[in-house]
Amino acid sequence: MHIVLVEPEIPANTGNVARLCAVTGIPLHLVRPLGFSVDDKHLKRAGLDYWDMLEIHYYDSIYEVLAKFPNCAKFFLTSKASKSYTKAEYTEDSLLIFGKETKGLPEEVRERFPEDCVRIPMIPGARCLNLSNSVAVVTYEALRQLGKLDQADFLMKR
Repeated sequence: MHIVLVEPEIPANTGNVARLCAVTGIPLHLVRPLGFSVDDKHLKRAGLDYWDMLEIHYYDSIYEVLAKFPNCAKFFLTSKASKSYTKAEYTEDSLLIFGKETKGLPEEVRERFPEDCVRIPMIPGARCLNLSNSVAVVTYEALRQLGKLDQADFLMKR
């Protein structure tokens, strides 16, 4: 599985996602431009001392990520989708793709891959959840579906 953040803007959110990736053994893919420096103290603080456990990659576009993983299932998280993230069928190599905090995923991407868009249900009128919370919710659903929530599964990867 892979977590992809497209143009993240808030260092603390990316730091929290990095920490989630580190403790679950999931690679993190960041698509530029980033709204912060990777040396940002807030980014480092949010990730705490997990940076050495993190597999992280950088790209210049979402299409660069998709080209690197052409045969992987992809799930674009957006509040504009109709399908719930719980109805998606995740695979070991799924790409979980999240947009920037202020605008989400680009409209062009949502229009190009409508069948791959899923959402986290919310009450009417609610805009969205915090990015790092959204990543955690979807990641753990995918891990649950794959039978990976037994602590032994994670320990065996190390």
